Amino acid sequence: MAEVTLFLREYARTRQDVGAIAPSSRRLGRALTRYVIPSPGNSRAVLEVGPGTGAVTRHIAGALGRLDTLDLIEANPRFAEMLQGTYGSDPRLRFRTGLVQEHDLGTYDTIVCGLPFANFDAPTTAEIFGRLLGALRPGGTLSFFGYVGGATLRRTFAGGAAREHTLAGQDVLRRILHRHAFRTETVLGNLPPARVHHLALVSDTVHSDTVHSDTVPVRQNTAPTRQAE
Repeated sequence: MAEVTLFLREYARTRQDVGAIAPSSRRLGRALTRYVIPSPGNSRAVLEVGPGTGAVTRHIAGALGRLDTLDLIEANPRFAEMLQGTYGSDPRLRFRTGLVQEHDLGTYDTIVCGLPFANFDAPTTAEIFGRLLGALRPGGTLSFFGYVGGATLRRTFAGGAAREHTLAGQDVLRRILHRHAFRTETVLGNLPPARVHHLALVSDTVHSDTVHSDTVPVRQNTAPTRQAE
């Protein structure tokens, strides 16, 4: 309950930065962490950007092996404080406060991103994706999400400069998805429903068999990329 209360308070205070109206559901958490795959005997490096109050972090932490590490980068200092209070005793986790653009990144096998790209301008979106994709190890994956129908609503109701801002940001996302996305999932069990995109480096060949699920409908990205959301 404390997690939800803090989330709602921060949403009311800084909704431009928080972006979501509720913490990610368990189903969304499972979809975002689909490629945090256990590898016994090997050390994996995982990065979560924009963990918020930790709704997805718990899924990642639960999949970590003894030798794995998880770096968390959270811009909101109150969220960061909650995360450290929850996970600070786990030596596998490392905490950084601030914007992802402000930090020197290592290299990672898996990156999970919860940033509200719908709220960012085109240069910021391009910079963040450039840094995250540049931090992927060969064979690594980057997973992020947007809300179903969100792009259409913003295009419909935004006007003037706000509409140009929205269209430019969506164009950047569309080009990134066209180049890097190998799988997209629709998660209906979230408020609001979400679409999860899984990305890889262009030079990588990623095995993307369909995972049948009664909770997360899956669509393979074999057709031209849909409008970014």
